[in-house]
Amino acid sequence: MTQLPKLSVLDLAPVVQGSNAKEAFERAKELAIHVEQLGYHRFWMAEHHNMPDIASAATSTLLAYIGAHTKTIRLGSGGVMLPNHAPMIIAEQFGTLATLFPDRIDLGIGRAPGSDGVTAQALRRDIRAAEDLAPQIDELQYFLSEAKPNQKVRAYPGVGTNVPIWLLGSSTYGALLAAKKGLPFAFASHFAPDYMMKAVELYRENFVPSAQLQQPYVMIAVNAIAADTDAEAQYLATTGQQKFLSMLRGQEGLIPPPTDNMDMIWSEPERQQVMRMLRESIVGHQDKVHAGLRGLQQRTGADEIMINAIIYDQKARLRSYELIAQH
Repeated sequence: MTQLPKLSVLDLAPVVQGSNAKEAFERAKELAIHVEQLGYHRFWMAEHHNMPDIASAATSTLLAYIGAHTKTIRLGSGGVMLPNHAPMIIAEQFGTLATLFPDRIDLGIGRAPGSDGVTAQALRRDIRAAEDLAPQIDELQYFLSEAKPNQKVRAYPGVGTNVPIWLLGSSTYGALLAAKKGLPFAFASHFAPDYMMKAVELYRENFVPSAQLQQPYVMIAVNAIAADTDAEAQYLATTGQQKFLSMLRGQEGLIPPPTDNMDMIWSEPERQQVMRMLRESIVGHQDKVHAGLRGLQQRTGADEIMINAIIYDQKARLRSYELIAQH
């Protein structure tokens, strides 16, 4: 039987109904400790804004909290939306994390605002900043690498930490830029599966070795939920279906509990659209999920798979990651 690749975890510190951000942070900490013990490779958190159900907006701050309660698991951003920030600020933040937690920090970079257009205007002094990410990546690498002779401006901490940079993508743009820069590439199939195969193909075809990376390295992010039975897993997955339905409708709210009947909530066109976005999701009992992850690895050649699980109940969430780790 084909061995699974490295497994990692993506967490957005989701705020469930009846809860708050403080409790979301506690849940994230508990999850990080749990998956570290289970042998997962990385624990990443993502920058989102103006979303009441996601508490990971101040990503580097939250990673410091998680780092203080874990020992070995790699921590990182999946990702920091670089056009929202001055590269020097991110170099300082992640240089600080790398100093606190040596050889454990990854810096995943994206270019989307992590929110809606109005919020993007509140975040970005230059709304065109996402049009060309390459010079911002260059600047970030400049501040994280060893200081140049007579360099006037340095990131303290940050300079010389050489924090590994990843590029994230949900289209071919990030794939081509990651290839050109010789950086590892993470694809967001958990919400944008349409370009997955093309992006991975273009990345590998166009990869140029760099000081950081000699060979292409692909990580695929995917929604995966395991439970003791198929029926239970499918029930748990209705939370994520409701979340995506709310996004489709432009509605705000906290993460809802699962439901026995999605057909009472969505229309048939809505169902088709949500399930199209979630079509790479792997949901079921343990063996089914393992088979699905192997199938994803075989189709994409992924070196690593990062699992996102939108599950309302914390015990069920911890159990899902436990079942997936037992392979």
